[in-house]
Amino acid sequence: MATWNSRGLRGSLLEEMLNRTNEKYREQHLALIQKVPTPITPVRIDPDNRQISLAYFDQKSTVDYIGVIQGLPVCFDAKESATMTFSLQNVHPHQVSFMQEFERQEGIAFFLIYYKSEELYYYLPFRHFLPFWERAEKGGRKSFRFEELDKTFVLGQHQGVMIPYLEMINKDLLEREENTDRK
Repeated sequence: MATWNSRGLRGSLLEEMLNRTNEKYREQHLALIQKVPTPITPVRIDPDNRQISLAYFDQKSTVDYIGVIQGLPVCFDAKESATMTFSLQNVHPHQVSFMQEFERQEGIAFFLIYYKSEELYYYLPFRHFLPFWERAEKGGRKSFRFEELDKTFVLGQHQGVMIPYLEMINKDLLEREENTDRK
């Protein structure tokens, strides 16, 4: 059973920025995306300030965010990387399984990765992530380098939106269409 502690706050700035972005998209009637809470069981509560100081995760979490964007089901996980190499240890097998099932149901699954060293956000479609995962499962590298990624999925700046990932979902959909037309 996993223990909850302050490590869970590592992505809190990224999470806050995504929450604000999602709020902006909701206000503009573009999307309805919700943060998926991770259920915990409190073990120790500080009696003075009634804050949880020790807890256990009740179950494995799936993804960080889920919702709908103009009729399209969407799920994604937000990750941070201190370097330009992303360790696959940051992704769990149950998350990969969930995203695979989500896409089988014609949903859109992806990762939003914040590369701290370069201060850039990257939209990683699940189908682009899967070859890295499969490579690792076959005994290959347990990470991928930024150089291996399609740079056209780097998020640009957009006034009024902190992390403008909707534009990348549109690009993702167009790429899916092109791949379907080729088959």
